[in-house]
Amino acid sequence: MKVYTYLLSSLLLLTIALVPQSFAQSAQGSIRGTITSTDGQPIYPATVSLKRSKAGTVTSETGEFVLNNLEAGTYTLVLSAVGYGAVEKSVRVSSGQASTVEIAMPSTIEQLSEVVVTASRKPESVKEVPSAMTIVGRRQIQEQVAMNADITNVLQYTVPGLAIATGRSSNTGQTLRGRQVLVLIDGVPQSTPLRNGGRDLRTIDPSAIERIEVIKGATSIYGNGADGGIINYITKRPDSNEPLSGQTWVGLTSGLTDNNSETMGYRLSQQFTGRSNKFDYVFNGTYERSGLMRDANGVAISPFYNTGEMNNYNVLGKIGYSISSKQRVEAMYNYFAAKSDLQYVEQLGKYGQEPTIGVRTSDAIPGTPQGTPYNHNATLRYSYDQIAGGTGLEVVAYAQSFRTVYGYEAQYFEGGGQSNIVSDKKGLRLNLNTPLKLTNNIDGELLYGADLLNDQTAQKLQDGRFWTPNMNMTNLAPYAQLKLDFFRNLILKAGARFENIRVDVSDFSTVRTYNNAKQIYEGGIAVGGGELDYNAFVGNVGLRYSGTEAFQPFVSFSQAFSINELGRILRTAQTSIIGDLKTEPVIVNNYEAGVSGTISSIFHYDVAYYQSFSELGASYRQQASGTFEIVRAPEKIWGYEVSADVSPTRYLTLGGSYSFVEGQTDSNNDGLYDTYLGGDRIMAPKTTVYVRVQPLPALVLNVNTLISGSRNRFQPGNNGLYTYGRGPVESFTLVNFNGSYSFNPSTTLSLGVENLLNTDYYPTISQWAARDADYIKAPGRRGMLTLSYKF
Repeated sequence: MKVYTYLLSSLLLLTIALVPQSFAQSAQGSIRGTITSTDGQPIYPATVSLKRSKAGTVTSETGEFVLNNLEAGTYTLVLSAVGYGAVEKSVRVSSGQASTVEIAMPSTIEQLSEVVVTASRKPESVKEVPSAMTIVGRRQIQEQVAMNADITNVLQYTVPGLAIATGRSSNTGQTLRGRQVLVLIDGVPQSTPLRNGGRDLRTIDPSAIERIEVIKGATSIYGNGADGGIINYITKRPDSNEPLSGQTWVGLTSGLTDNNSETMGYRLSQQFTGRSNKFDYVFNGTYERSGLMRDANGVAISPFYNTGEMNNYNVLGKIGYSISSKQRVEAMYNYFAAKSDLQYVEQLGKYGQEPTIGVRTSDAIPGTPQGTPYNHNATLRYSYDQIAGGTGLEVVAYAQSFRTVYGYEAQYFEGGGQSNIVSDKKGLRLNLNTPLKLTNNIDGELLYGADLLNDQTAQKLQDGRFWTPNMNMTNLAPYAQLKLDFFRNLILKAGARFENIRVDVSDFSTVRTYNNAKQIYEGGIAVGGGELDYNAFVGNVGLRYSGTEAFQPFVSFSQAFSINELGRILRTAQTSIIGDLKTEPVIVNNYEAGVSGTISSIFHYDVAYYQSFSELGASYRQQASGTFEIVRAPEKIWGYEVSADVSPTRYLTLGGSYSFVEGQTDSNNDGLYDTYLGGDRIMAPKTTVYVRVQPLPALVLNVNTLISGSRNRFQPGNNGLYTYGRGPVESFTLVNFNGSYSFNPSTTLSLGVENLLNTDYYPTISQWAARDADYIKAPGRRGMLTLSYKF
């Protein structure tokens, strides 16, 4: 660890020493201005730069800025701020004079944000990113939460290419473009790729989220685990320039079927935010108690990964201090927990015939409550704009501590047991950004730096037995990303990252588990630990044209690197020598082409087609014993996504999306992709449609529809049964409603109804899993009434 710290420190000092120390030129004019929102509030911080120039600054707390030492001439100001639409303005500078401007930036809370930070690890316009992405804004989050506050539910309606939510505490099978996704909170990794437990999407409450940025397709910009892309939860920022302001939410939930017994729940959320001198802050706390989940017929749903009668907690604290107009430091802490209090046991059904349901019991539930007892995240950020020669610096130190608990297994583990995954991460990111000007028509920037990550993950039983060994991963990865802007409308991006990973595995013995076929317990193999080393050079290149609003095409190639499911490979070891196991990493090559555009300011569309390949995949295969093994074979995944939104009047907006994905594996390594990937990887086609009507300024009505298509790629075995992941998926349609009415600028009442038509259906995971215990119906109609008050 000392060696890595020394290398990062040396890199920082060397960079500062090499960047140009001065670029001052004789100049005789300046630009002074004030940037506000459309309602007159100062915007801070907003980035102010000159197009095709290194000159730039950020606004003060009052929204003011100044650019000095400018030669006489005409300049183009480029303004950007998170949560606001990008603005360009032409300004004439005269010798010996100060040109004054006042600019109002439109808020993007009501529409697609124009600024994205995830794709390049710094704020930039979406028009500069040569890849497909989805940005879920605050308004979309609020409207979805009005019906169901589960973040996985929010994502399934708003992100094309993301599989249908499970409706459970696990997000197993909710893949992005058929591959695992890397989940982040403010850039801090939440996923546990060393042992993927399917709980990484539900690691934060939506009340703490400002927006969600989804970068689709393989990417290595944040390191291990982003085979299918990245989902980055961006936490809330101060949204007021007052010393103190806030908002309170109080909500009640209930089932709306023939039997609503025990379905009542409630949700409380409180936010404080403000600015004072150079300080700004956000504090947000939420507590939710969910009621019992019942299906459309009023029958209690199985307790297997059930989100009913669960206590959810989230606390967000963020404090920022602007040392100067160029320097800022910010600290953030977020805590999330979800703990089940469900007093039900399962009554096993039969796959394809009758559902597994829940039955209340007076007996004590064995083990500890399932769920996520804690997820701690802390970050400390320091930024210095233009330390020398226009180069910007950002240093991010972070830590995450995560634990999730699964249900008690009386038979599967010898002597019974309850597994949990524990993961602790510590990391340091160094980002440097140097503007470039090659010719009068070509400028750009070079983003470079290094990442240091330590990830310690293990899956063990509550009694102390290790199901997987302790895995201690250290990853040092230098990277560089070049962006060039040709003639102001053709963006070329190319980058590379060198992964240097070492995983120290402790000695362990595999846990003895039950073999259904032989009806005996197997395992208990002593495996000697050791060191696993991985090195890889991954890159990306993309091109995007942004010369017209109506037609902005892009093409890209990108790679991802991951040590996917190392823990599962280790826990099923049949040899005592760790070096004999097939632990090679997954490297994904992603090819993509797409186009987006806005026509007449009322119609927006996105289209993307992609193919991804990996020479060694990592798919589950169920053995006759009922246990799972990881299949290491070549994989090919392809698909396309189409989405569109139209606002013919300011009172009406409607739109939707269609996502198709398919995948196959070369099971015989003969060069032919001849076997379809299972439903745990490949979702059935997904369609979303929404209509938003605002007949009065104070009244907003929304109806959205989700259609899950069918997928039937497999035949049952000789015994007439399907194996895991291969069950046929039948189509179903869900209709939801939410509406809100603002009595005044401070008080709003909203009503949300999920599964408005009380559709009786099985979620996709219940169908493709093809297991009796998984054959669980979805909740029936549920309602939520929320009152909010701003001050």
